[in-house]
Amino acid sequence: MGGKAIARVTGIGGVFFRARDPAALTDWYRTHLGITQPDVAVWMQEAGPTVLSPFAATTDYFSADKQWMLNLRVEGLPGLIAKLQAAGIAVETRADWDGDGSYGHFARIHDPEGTPIELWEPPAA
Repeated sequence: MGGKAIARVTGIGGVFFRARDPAALTDWYRTHLGITQPDVAVWMQEAGPTVLSPFAATTDYFSADKQWMLNLRVEGLPGLIAKLQAAGIAVETRADWDGDGSYGHFARIHDPEGTPIELWEPPAA
């Protein structure tokens, strides 16, 4: 290799998607999920696992009219669920999503434009 660094991907640099009202949607993500700081669209993440997993085109794991679902790694899922519900945001949980807990715990919400957002609390290390 001659001392050259191996080229590789080191993480997700951003998630970009179309929105009918980008400013309002950015504010919703900031207000309810703590993503991005005021006046900037940058979110400094904590280190941890990131899953990249294509699903079959026929999956029923999320809505058939959506091409993708955002999965957010969280800490303190029960408290976040309570905060979201207090803000009038519908939160769905299912025992089959959690299974035996070996993959952690999950909840599902939708942003104001209908994008499915899976909240994932990985199992304790």
